[in-house]
Amino acid sequence: MNKVILIGNLTKDPQAGITPNDIAVTHFTIAVRRDFGEETDFFNVAAWRKTAENCGKYLKKGSKV
Repeated sequence: MNKVILIGNLTKDPQAGITPNDIAVTHFTIAVRRDFGEETDFFNVAAWRKTAENCGKYLKKGSKV
């Protein structure tokens, strides 16, 4: 298993939803600027269950995560 730590800002408000099996899921995109240049990488993230509920409740566009 690999572990990745990303620090960046949300590009837009998270999109919270519920799967057909009643599991909470929240989708959002993080913009991460590289230290060694002017480039920015974008990462699509899916949070599940309680983490998804908290992301949908507390995060908004521009939030640092």
